[in-house]
Amino acid sequence: MNHPHRRLVIVVRADPVICGHSGEARNLAEVALTRGFTDVRLLTWPIPALQAAGLPLKPLDRLLPYSPGITVERPEPVGDYRVPDGRFQAGLTGRLVELLAEGVPTTCLSMYLAPHTSVVVDAVAAARAAGFAPDVHTVAKAVGSDVTNVIASCLRDGRFGAATALFTTFLANDEVVAVSDYTRDEIVAAAGQVDAHCGTSFAEQCRRRVSVSYPPIDSTAFLDLDQNDVDAALARRGLERDGYVLFLSRVTRAKGVYELVTAFAQARCRERVKLVVAGTGPALEHVQALAEEDDRVVFLSDVDDQEKALLMHGCAAYALPTKPEPDFVETFGIALAEKMLAGGGPIITTTTGGTAEAVGDTAVIVAPGDVLGLAAALDRVVLEMSAAERQDLELRARARALRFDRAVVFDDLFPPAPIVEVA
Repeated sequence: MNHPHRRLVIVVRADPVICGHSGEARNLAEVALTRGFTDVRLLTWPIPALQAAGLPLKPLDRLLPYSPGITVERPEPVGDYRVPDGRFQAGLTGRLVELLAEGVPTTCLSMYLAPHTSVVVDAVAAARAAGFAPDVHTVAKAVGSDVTNVIASCLRDGRFGAATALFTTFLANDEVVAVSDYTRDEIVAAAGQVDAHCGTSFAEQCRRRVSVSYPPIDSTAFLDLDQNDVDAALARRGLERDGYVLFLSRVTRAKGVYELVTAFAQARCRERVKLVVAGTGPALEHVQALAEEDDRVVFLSDVDDQEKALLMHGCAAYALPTKPEPDFVETFGIALAEKMLAGGGPIITTTTGGTAEAVGDTAVIVAPGDVLGLAAALDRVVLEMSAAERQDLELRARARALRFDRAVVFDDLFPPAPIVEVA
């Protein structure tokens, strides 16, 4: 039986941006090809625009290719220098209008409310107003920084007009989802603050309509790793199995990297293991300067997606002591779930935001910002934890993380349409 021609469009900051949600988009796109979508498109930003924004980016020469059937479109800006910030958004919106005008049944997912959901809502409205009658179903997914950065800054600065516009745009979609229960609760709470100030009814709508869709992860990229590949990757980096504690994430204050470097300097386990800080981000140069005199701290700023799993598997422990900051709170922790699949040493983290939804009871938990507690946790995991306890954590973590497999998440987010039999 031939599948009907169906299109999935995901509007997102896609590769090369180092962000778990660009990985989400890739994983959903790949599964869509196996679920009857014959045309899958990622609508995203030109690479020069991403570079100019100062976002942490993966090495361009080592990006993993997408499967045939997935098209990454990077529309050029519309207008010239007299349209300072809206040019790229206009390009995205215009291209989506063109796709909707083709009459192909389309599901359109936007990730990051600002500005991607605006792109979708504006494009659908324009297509309908023009008489194209698009066959489109829209889904808006609120990710962490939508709440902890965009909405929080609106409320903090008293910019209720911007918050009102954001909630109105979000709720204009056919379906609205959040990346975690924590994120959903924060959305409802923020909507309540806007309601109290403006007399709106966003909180009730969000409470009733917002569901949760956890980040989809390609479990096959982390399971059953070739041990020769692991050994080769470690050798290239001058590392040994169980010979390092790994931090692999964006290098920002909110990820707890300052506390980790400070705790490692005090920990007894530093005589046995190195600390590997893998990633890039706005705090990288400062953290490098902080650890400049410590030859037990190694920085890797060029780790690609394939090497990531190998480094995770070979580590003595994986530490992500994330903590709440005004501009960011960890609302799930995709890297935690990836590490749970990859195996290797235990995870050390906090229960900041939604991280507990990722790790459950399969990690060693410390209080956010607790340097002494973090140093003690490093020593416990590296020097004191038995092999049996380490294996128990590893097995339970992997079993838990499989619920975030991309096929499971996709089928929950996009349930198959019922088959209508024609008599």
